[in-house]
Amino acid sequence: MLTGSLLLRFVAGGKQIDLLVELSYQEDREITVPEIEFSVFGSKESFIETVEVNINLLRRRIPSTDLYMKKYTIGSGSKTSVYVVYCQSIANAENVQTVKQRITDLQLDQVPDSSTLLQVLEDSSSVFPQIIDTERPDRTASALMEGKIAVLTDGSPQALIAPVTIFEFISAFEDYFLSWQTASMLRIIRICAIVFSIFATPLYVAILSYHPEIIPQDLFATLVASRTAVPFPPILEALFLEVTIELLREAGARLPTKVGQTIGIVGGIVIGTAAVEAGLTSNILLIIVALAALASFTIPVYRMGTTIRIVRFPFIVAAQVWGLIAIALLFVFITCHLLSLKSLGRPYTEPIYPFSFKDMKDSLIRLPISSQEERPDFLQTKNPLRFIAKNKKKNTKPDIDDGY
Repeated sequence: MLTGSLLLRFVAGGKQIDLLVELSYQEDREITVPEIEFSVFGSKESFIETVEVNINLLRRRIPSTDLYMKKYTIGSGSKTSVYVVYCQSIANAENVQTVKQRITDLQLDQVPDSSTLLQVLEDSSSVFPQIIDTERPDRTASALMEGKIAVLTDGSPQALIAPVTIFEFISAFEDYFLSWQTASMLRIIRICAIVFSIFATPLYVAILSYHPEIIPQDLFATLVASRTAVPFPPILEALFLEVTIELLREAGARLPTKVGQTIGIVGGIVIGTAAVEAGLTSNILLIIVALAALASFTIPVYRMGTTIRIVRFPFIVAAQVWGLIAIALLFVFITCHLLSLKSLGRPYTEPIYPFSFKDMKDSLIRLPISSQEERPDFLQTKNPLRFIAKNKKKNTKPDIDDGY
């Protein structure tokens, strides 16, 4: 009744019949182009804040009775509708039960967005996200057909997908619309960009502070010339530029679109040029920090991009404390942390650890679709087979063009 429905009660012959008629009207936002996960190829539709429309977008891509949905009402005050969506004949029953149990155990007064559920559905409290949030219906439908589980929340334009591995955060859905050679090369470029974004500035601080003998003689003369007028040690110089970049990025994100773009471009040029001319930083470090910031934007999933930005600062501090040794120790610590993470109880670093040769087909690189006839091992799906490759069929007649 509180949602705009009309109750009709009929009493006849001592029997009572109640009919609930939906009469509510709600203004919905139009389905627009994805803003965060935009792609040149593929669908140009994104989820909106109305969960019924989002369900329809999934139903249109998976018109099957196998697509099962379980509705929950979460929040003592907000009464938010939350749907757990999965393919019943594919998804692992243990994974489904884990999601349902975690949602049922929630004690919240309000669920304003799916991000609230994401924080309580994750296995561990970590800076590394263990659940993917996406605004693309096509990516969600593809994940469901793989055997993953999606969570849709009324009032949120994102769907949550689990379980996932860390390598899915560097995979853009547009990769599947390109040739496997191009997609593999793009993934390798993203991995190199992540490594550069994390380690470029810390290596600069560590080498100048503790290991100047590593620098080639010709490059060393250039570095000395660029730092002649800089009165600060490398750590303060690096932190100044890194914090400035983060301020410009936050200002550009919070301001209106056109103003934010202007602030980001003009502010970066003006502040960078003024900082070098005033002797607050060297021009070489300015180039390194700018390239590291640019490399962090290559990550398709925004939450992982934010994580890379955060992880960079502990490495900078470690570089000042003990040079390359501290960087190596912190790297080992973070690697051990990643190995211990789970996504709905599934290994977060699969297929590297535990190693799975079969799942390597779609992780660091992407092999042709014809070679991916089986679903990922770590999902432990009910039906591991996606399709039967043509060259593996038995007792079939040859095609009309076979032999030419």
